Amino acid sequence: MAKGSHIDVSVETQFLWHESDPSDLRYVFAYTITIENKGYSKSRLLNRRWLITNGDGYQETVEGPGVIGKMPTLRPGDCFEYTSGTILETSFGTMEGHYEFEDDHGRRFKVPIPAFILSVPDDVEN
Repeated sequence: MAKGSHIDVSVETQFLWHESDPSDLRYVFAYTITIENKGYSKSRLLNRRWLITNGDGYQETVEGPGVIGKMPTLRPGDCFEYTSGTILETSFGTMEGHYEFEDDHGRRFKVPIPAFILSVPDDVEN
């Protein structure tokens, strides 16, 4: 779980075997992010920045406004959850990054998302 100011971020990952094709170097992963405002003022998610690294060390940066087409405002105690995905050419990799928020006083701040692992489970047959 990451903390940035008063925002907590947690991540769960899942390998999507039915959308993957290892013979074509296509490994599809979903990740579900939960963002919780544990502070005393509302904050709005403005931007995101991801660094995606596959098992061969290839890196890709993805950045832009909001998440999944939304810029949610979280009041104290609110949670926002979304699921997105990424495709790797290797059976494992990592993602990390940050969100940029703005509080109700117009102050911007970054919330780090520590690196998390994307990996094909051992029990999945290739």
